[in-house]
Amino acid sequence: MSAAQNRRGGAPVGYVTELSGLEAASVIYLRLWCGGADAQSQIWNDFACSLGPEQGRKAVKTFEGLCDLCVRHGRRPLMRHAVACKCLGSDESCFANFIATATEGDREDALLIATLLVRPDVAPLVASLAADFGLALKRMHLSAPRAFATTSQPTTLH
Repeated sequence: MSAAQNRRGGAPVGYVTELSGLEAASVIYLRLWCGGADAQSQIWNDFACSLGPEQGRKAVKTFEGLCDLCVRHGRRPLMRHAVACKCLGSDESCFANFIATATEGDREDALLIATLLVRPDVAPLVASLAADFGLALKRMHLSAPRAFATTSQPTTLH
């Protein structure tokens, strides 16, 4: 695999602040989940505080299942930026769009987007988990993360 192929999916395509609250949260939680046990405990705390212990646990299990399937059955590794990075990578953008589309109930489009992330035979299960996770995010009444919204953005991308 070439160096360019190793970075495929990580190219910046925008900023996290340009996403809806649901999409931004999807990206931030994906970054946290990939950050290890300490970061994953932050996910649990967010969901438990917002949804209560039982519903929070269910939402986290759904998200863990979604991420696990993306890792085990992904077409290639899902590239991501650091948790605090303001940039939005192309894979992250696809993931955010996928979660939003599945949450809105656009099943056919969600299945199509899922095939960009995972093998086609896994796409229906991943799309179902994405819809459930997105609905949990909606119940949390999320808005764009404040840490990203407070800084001005340059007019050009890198």
